[in-house]
Amino acid sequence: MSKPKKATSRAAAKTAVRKKWAGYKGAARSSARKTIKSKGRISAAKKTTTKARPKQRIAISHHREEDFKADGLRTYAKYRDLGIADATHGLAQAHVIRLVGPCNPAEVSKLHYHDVEFQMVYVLKGWVKTYMEGQGETLMKEGSAWTQPPRIKHLIMDYSDDVELLEVILPAEFKTVELAS
Repeated sequence: MSKPKKATSRAAAKTAVRKKWAGYKGAARSSARKTIKSKGRISAAKKTTTKARPKQRIAISHHREEDFKADGLRTYAKYRDLGIADATHGLAQAHVIRLVGPCNPAEVSKLHYHDVEFQMVYVLKGWVKTYMEGQGETLMKEGSAWTQPPRIKHLIMDYSDDVELLEVILPAEFKTVELAS
């Protein structure tokens, strides 16, 4: 068996890749999914009407220090809205959160949950120590990411003075419920 020759240029490499994948397309079509055409009318009882969401817009947000505001959920944090809630008509929300140091556990360590469909957090800078029901204590450092399932009980235990988090939540408007300790 001989080794295939290496492409000598970027254009030749692209052509080789196209040829390779062209062979897969035909095979995949014949053995994978097949298009099924409708034979008849859908009865009125089977028709479902789905409400169309408004068309989403592009959201572009550039870093500006003056965009960090102390107008969010936590009194010990500043938020930079990334414009996602407006662009998606409330489908999702995304913001950068700066937790203001030094950490005061009496203020921040309150067990709570969010009535959301999806929540993801990514540590941009610093570190944060969290507690999540079923997970326990976890130290999240720069580059760490996690999801919080809907209504999971959690709290912040500690954080560095320079921590910045990217948080994405669906839907944009949601309820937070603080639980008795």
